[in-house]
Order: sequence, then structure tokens, then C-alpha cells
Amino acid sequence: MATFLNQAAAIISATPPSPVSPDGDWDVDGEPHDDAGAEAELRQLVLPAELHGQRLDRALAALVPEFSRNYLRQLIEAGAARIQGAPAAKPAQKVRAGDRLAIELRPTPMSQAFVPQPMALAVVYEDEHLAVIDKPAGLVVHPAPGNWSGTLLNGLLARDAAAASLPRAGIVHRLDKDTSGLLVVARTRAAMDALVALIAARQVRREYLALAQRPWTGAPAREIDAPIGRDPRQRLRMAVVDVARQPGKPAQTRCELLQNAAQGCLLRCLLRTGRTHQIRVHLAHLGHPLVADALYGGAPAAGLTRQALHARRLAFTHPITGQAVDVLAPLPADLAAALAAWGLTMPPDDMDPAADAAR
Repeated sequence: MATFLNQAAAIISATPPSPVSPDGDWDVDGEPHDDAGAEAELRQLVLPAELHGQRLDRALAALVPEFSRNYLRQLIEAGAARIQGAPAAKPAQKVRAGDRLAIELRPTPMSQAFVPQPMALAVVYEDEHLAVIDKPAGLVVHPAPGNWSGTLLNGLLARDAAAASLPRAGIVHRLDKDTSGLLVVARTRAAMDALVALIAARQVRREYLALAQRPWTGAPAREIDAPIGRDPRQRLRMAVVDVARQPGKPAQTRCELLQNAAQGCLLRCLLRTGRTHQIRVHLAHLGHPLVADALYGGAPAAGLTRQALHARRLAFTHPITGQAVDVLAPLPADLAAALAAWGLTMPPDDMDPAADAAR
């Protein structure tokens, strides 16, 4: 069991460069899990002088570096840590040189979630360095509270043994559960670091198709430059914010009208940045929420009950070989049916992402 804990810790604690994704910053730490049937490792330590006066969670993170501070904080809160034989009161409790510390390193739901689970994955491009997956709507990308299994990460671990040695099994960006379409995953650490750098430098062209409510008016193409942060009235949502008043990050999206219908519009959206729910937030801010995006005011229509967003195209220069990679994902059946219900047709496949850089 100790071997399992060490392997799980390596995955949890590995810290690649922070990915910049269409869904924003990572937030995947699990909650405490006290499973009476799960084995645990008891680690006993004596606090050295250089850590005198530190918070308990900081001190343990320094003394048990193979586990993340978040993981250790959760165990402290679950009653798994002791100081001088007495239960630790809280993660912020101060410790003193010479204190005898003990921590019971228990499995968490997240550590138990990092297991291979075979599943059918639509791989539309692959080489020894990376793969591009066409994710169906409904598939969660990474384990998180409420979705500890059956995720893309579980499928990647089952598909490729090398994925177990990579942080997040090679995932460098995410799509929302109910967004369909393309995302790239790394198969080596070198490719992972290079892909993260490409995305951060905005050198990966990410094109989405969006079916939005209300006919589009005004200029057929629009650059939206509006910072995004947590909605102060509902923490589960994001919102366009005034950064002079509350925290937020710059966010830019290009939206182009492809076709109008009486009920709404079909848009091509290009991400310039990658913030949580960026396209969903920007379109709602413009008064054109995505069809069936209940979180941002979009009502079900045209037979759709999930947000009408599809990551249609990825184009980038391969970070290892230098070759051009340009991949298209066909429109899922539910979105194709929705377009037909509104009398809309699919756009051509020859839209050139290289032209976007000149715009």
C-alpha cells in the first residue's frame, strides 16, 4: 500500500508549468476521505529548528515533500495529524522546534481516482509525442469532486502506460463537461512542457462553433476584450468584471457571424486567451447566451439540452517535429440536428486558421 501511496503522491504533487486553458486555472484537489478499509502510512517526524514558528501545513509540506500542501491540509482537517501526541487543531497551528509530529497519510478520493479505466476515445491525430482527442459532450476531462471516475484522464491512463508518468496524464488544457470537440494531450514530458508554453504564448489556434440565442446584429465580426473573474453574486459562475473593483484576468475572444436564423445565430469563436468559461461568459455578456447554457441564461432550444459549444479546430506547429498540425472535428449529431432545426447549414472546412494571425 505504501507503494500505491507514493505513486499517487507523485502524480498529485507533480507541478508542471501552469496550463492556460479554455477553462482557466486548475482546481482539482480532492476532499478528505476517511475510508476505514483503506490502508494508511503513519509518518513520524521531529520538527527541525529551521521550521520553528511555521504553520503546521507548511512545515509538513517541507518535511513530506512528496505530498502536496493541499493534500496535507485536508488530512490535518480530517484529524490525521498530531503534535506532541495530541490531535492538531488546524492547518494554521504554529509548531515549535523539537515538536514530535505524526501524520497518517491516507488515500484521498483524488489519489484513488488516478486509475486506468478503459474507454472508447476518438483519437483524430497521434504520434509518439502527443495526441488530439475528439471529446464527446458529457465526458469530464479531469477527476474532481462529484466526478472521481470515468474521466478522460482515466481513459488516457488505460490507453497509454506512459501517461502514468506525466502530471495529469498529459492533459494540458480542458473543455467543460458539456462542451464537445478537440483537445491536445501530451505523451511525453518534453511535449507537455512545450505544449503548455505554446498555449501560454497563444500559438495554438482554437476555433469553436457556438449556437447562440437571438439573431446577431451589428458588425459580423467582433473582438471582445472584457476581463473575467468570479461572479460576486454566485461563486459557481464567472462574469465580466471591473478589475478596479474585484479580481479578474484579461480575456479576449473573437466572434464571427456565420449565419443568422430567426431564433438565434451560428458563430465562429476564436480564443485569444483561455479563461474559465470564457466563450460562455463573453457571449452572455453580449446578450447572446449559448443555447441550453442554463448557468449563463441560455434556454434549451432546437432539441438541445446541453450548452451548444463545439471545439471544432486545433491548429499549431508541432512543438517537437516543427510540422504543422491542423485538425478538424465533425459536428456532433445533436448540434447538427439543432442547426437543421433552425434552418442553418455547416460552415465549410476550408476556413484558414493561419489567416487569423493577420486579423
